[in-house]
Amino acid sequence: MDFLDAYHLWADAHEFYGASVLPGAAESVGWEARLAEEAPNGALLHNNALFDALTNNTTLHLLHVTHALEEISEHGVLYPSGGCLVGSIYCAPLTPTGNGLRMHNLAAYVLNREAPAFLRRIGRPGATPTPLVFEIDVPHQAYRGLAGIDYLRLGAIHLRIYSLLEYLLSKTERHQLRETVTSRTKNSAGFLALASAIAHGQTTVDPELFLQLLDSAIPRLPILGYVYFEALAEYLMLYSTSAETQRLAELGEFNNQLYKDLIFSSELAMAGTFDLAKFRPPPARFDTLLAQVDPSLDPQHARRHLTERVSHLIAARLFTPGQTPEEWRHTRWEFNSLATHLGPLLGHLIHRELRTFGRYPHFYFYFDQHKALQAWNYWNHMDILTPFNGTIPKGEIGINPAYPDLAYRVWRAEQDDAGHLHPVQQLDLTIAPRLVDIKHTLMRNSRSLSRT
Repeated sequence: MDFLDAYHLWADAHEFYGASVLPGAAESVGWEARLAEEAPNGALLHNNALFDALTNNTTLHLLHVTHALEEISEHGVLYPSGGCLVGSIYCAPLTPTGNGLRMHNLAAYVLNREAPAFLRRIGRPGATPTPLVFEIDVPHQAYRGLAGIDYLRLGAIHLRIYSLLEYLLSKTERHQLRETVTSRTKNSAGFLALASAIAHGQTTVDPELFLQLLDSAIPRLPILGYVYFEALAEYLMLYSTSAETQRLAELGEFNNQLYKDLIFSSELAMAGTFDLAKFRPPPARFDTLLAQVDPSLDPQHARRHLTERVSHLIAARLFTPGQTPEEWRHTRWEFNSLATHLGPLLGHLIHRELRTFGRYPHFYFYFDQHKALQAWNYWNHMDILTPFNGTIPKGEIGINPAYPDLAYRVWRAEQDDAGHLHPVQQLDLTIAPRLVDIKHTLMRNSRSLSRT
């Protein structure tokens, strides 16, 4: 893949908030306007504390949570993970006050609930996660626009990288992999056709039936678990009217506790794993699960919304841009033919399949390293210092480990009774632009501590 091809793919993988409308993006723009205008918390899509910090501050304060401070301190190096915003140091925002650093609600949830749950899962209930505070100087040349990475748009990139590295597999393995993803797609053709028709206004369907069909399709197309999660998390944050959601909205924050409580509920039992490929809230339990998370939400409205939103995301993120599906009965069920219309879907499927496929887990690190190098190259070209999750600006922000003018200080911090953080010990740590092996990262391996 030459530089120009890679650059265009990475540019397309970012959401440019507030940028001019691009040709061919009418449906996506229509959705953005709909969510911003109709949802109770829609104003936060463009006016929030994260965006204010990124566009106005010359110094950023970010929280990073670790389970392995001793190991990190021993080597003096902090590595990013390929599972964290492509290849960033995963953080959440902090706001300086006269009484310490106030945590964004996402930061507070990760530090006080999610990280302890992981420690309990690996048999260390008495251990305490460590908050690290990063103080980052924003250089004058840093990009002041708002370009967030949307991992649902990485399918085409996954497919192109695989095409470069596929000869690490044997002919038999390559054939088997292509046949596997082709078969998964073929056996999901009916659902993909339905979603496409809904997205383009060609049909309607009963929302309860749609969620049942979606649930059945996720095991064959694991990327649909990610799509469903993002759509449902987005809905919870945008449409909740609870007192806590309104309080956080006044601070410029989406309420992250809503979707976190859902995925870590006993019903889904995802605490410590967070494998969104298995995100399948039982359709028959949908009303009950929604009521547990936030009684102010209307399940019927949620189902109708999710039917339309999930269908749009499938059409916009899994089909090749500019392509429309042909008559499904005329489809040639061959890998190269499918790549013409469903290239992003095939890329997502391959990326997932490679984690467990044959000998490829031994090479998977290099697949993610290759992807991270391209992301870092693009970010440095754009002068993006702190990439953020652009699927929705909920507070997930990273540190670009390859930024050439990265100036930062890091402290071990302690939390006071009011929940504010106070730096207590400055650490001599270096951020290195090299991915840690995914098996060592948080939520990936219950037998190993996170090094990031």
